[in-house]
Amino acid sequence: MNVGFKTELMGKSWEVSQVKTVEELERIRKQAQAMTRLREGGETAKIVVGMGTCGIAAGARETLSAIMDELARRNIQDVVVTQTGCIGLCEQEPIVTVVMPGAEKVAYGKVSREKARKIVASHVVNGQVVGEWVIPTG
Repeated sequence: MNVGFKTELMGKSWEVSQVKTVEELERIRKQAQAMTRLREGGETAKIVVGMGTCGIAAGARETLSAIMDELARRNIQDVVVTQTGCIGLCEQEPIVTVVMPGAEKVAYGKVSREKARKIVASHVVNGQVVGEWVIPTG
């Protein structure tokens, strides 16, 4: 008789019978706590991608996908990624805004997939603004 049950955690289905060690259970607990901190909006970096029709037409879906891929590739889980509508700078789309704790927000214009990956690596990971892509947002 199997007494296990199924649950979903961090987008993955788990059966209690699959957890074999206390260490594995502890790892799952830490992952769940990290995801809870993200939902509660703790002090963390935030990336906002303009997804108005002008942004989408300019390639914002691909930009957003590249950001998510780069964060996942680097196993970065404490960055909140959100979307916004048009901010009135359609000629600069796709626009990506990065907000780091304790710093002014920085907006980047005409962000391709390659630029998106570089922004994650330089600005989000290393705290270095990529000056040549920054746009004024007033």
